[in-house]
Amino acid sequence: MTTSSYALVWFRRDLRDFDHAALYHALKAHTHVYCAFVFDTDILDALPDRADRRVEFIWESVRELQQALRSQGGDLIVLHACAKEAIPALAVKLKANAVYSNRDYEPDAVARDAKVAAKLASHDIAFHQYKDQVIFEQDEVLTQAGKPYGVFTPYKNAHLKKLNDFYLQAYPVDRYRQHLAASDKTEMPTLESMGFARTNLAEMKLPTGMSGGQQLFAEFQERMARYKDARDFPAVKGPSYLSVHLRFGTVSIRHLARTAWQQHNAGAETWLNELIWRDFYFQVLHHHPQVAAGRAFKLEFDAIAFPNQQALFDAWCEGRTGYPLVDAAMRQLNQTGYMHNRLRMVTASFLVKDLLIDWRWGERYFAERLIDFDLAANNGGWQWAASTGCDAQPWFRIFNPVTQSEKFDAQGKFIRKYVPELAACHEKEIHAPWLMPPLRQQSLGLVIGKDYPAPVVEHSVQREKALSLYKNASATQAPER
Repeated sequence: MTTSSYALVWFRRDLRDFDHAALYHALKAHTHVYCAFVFDTDILDALPDRADRRVEFIWESVRELQQALRSQGGDLIVLHACAKEAIPALAVKLKANAVYSNRDYEPDAVARDAKVAAKLASHDIAFHQYKDQVIFEQDEVLTQAGKPYGVFTPYKNAHLKKLNDFYLQAYPVDRYRQHLAASDKTEMPTLESMGFARTNLAEMKLPTGMSGGQQLFAEFQERMARYKDARDFPAVKGPSYLSVHLRFGTVSIRHLARTAWQQHNAGAETWLNELIWRDFYFQVLHHHPQVAAGRAFKLEFDAIAFPNQQALFDAWCEGRTGYPLVDAAMRQLNQTGYMHNRLRMVTASFLVKDLLIDWRWGERYFAERLIDFDLAANNGGWQWAASTGCDAQPWFRIFNPVTQSEKFDAQGKFIRKYVPELAACHEKEIHAPWLMPPLRQQSLGLVIGKDYPAPVVEHSVQREKALSLYKNASATQAPER
């Protein structure tokens, strides 16, 4: 370490002060380490909703991070600006010898970072980036031929074979915290000053920031062993609810994976499997960036002639398709920004293979609404459901929304929560209420088509149409990559 050297750590989707790769390397190498976060106008200005739960979640998490760094003798400089301009300018102002950040794998972020690196280089400032948000990066798990995997199971097996204590050890940030540098105390920009409004985030059971991630993971550890059996039932407290914390890095992927890896039970193994899916989709995005531009991974399905009826899409978005589980799931998404993973599969399959609407429409809607939206996972999930992606659901397998409802919400608890119109229905009626006799409907004060929508399509009819669409597409020779 030089006698006196300065560094700037640029926080992005890693909003924590512990087990943080870039922060550790900066603190270890420099005597004075400044920290910054930018509310990037390039990203924020493109958001269609000024009451966006993600922005509020980030704001609250950034505030907690700033307070934590200040308590340790450092600070977090928080800006509302164009990041690719602001970070090089700040580095020059602080006389930084280097800027440190953790890698982001989305195409837009990669392009942004390349511009930042070039601008820093013009000032003789180094730009160091590190792996932090994944267990293994894009080229760390490859086939014996050195190629990326296109099927999950062999990728998972290779991932697990390589996994050991080295890859899961925490970065010991505490050893070098004395190198945190204070800066001129300035107030964070408010949500309102950035053009955003408060949402219902505070009313939801979703704690923010590092403390929120710690709280949720502590709760999940008590039920992790039951995860395999509980994860598919939306009315049961089965998931970890950590997806948004993983998205914004208020938790450490190494800590989560290490905990699961060391437990040796079916629940922990199943949850670790989900974390490996996350890595898998990141490496798919890296090696096949065309998927981020709306291209199907399986090119033969890139131009399926979906009818794309706007009225059906609107019904799906608003939770009024007449299929209770689908409607409950969409209302959960609209009201909370969250959707249970099983229901993401059900609603996606229904949109594409029942309503015959292009999966890209649904992908965009989820991108706008999900508080845990992650490009790699969202695209991977939609292409899985639409049978257009790598290792996707075979196109001839089509979820039946009624049987899915009967299997995963048998008593209708989840449906009743989000579709209160059906609260009085018996558990045998609630999954397909249009089958109730007229007199029964009248006795419940629930006339289908009036008090709750009749099904907008007939599943059996739409299933045959979907099979025909996919069969015709699969018979077409796929263009070469």
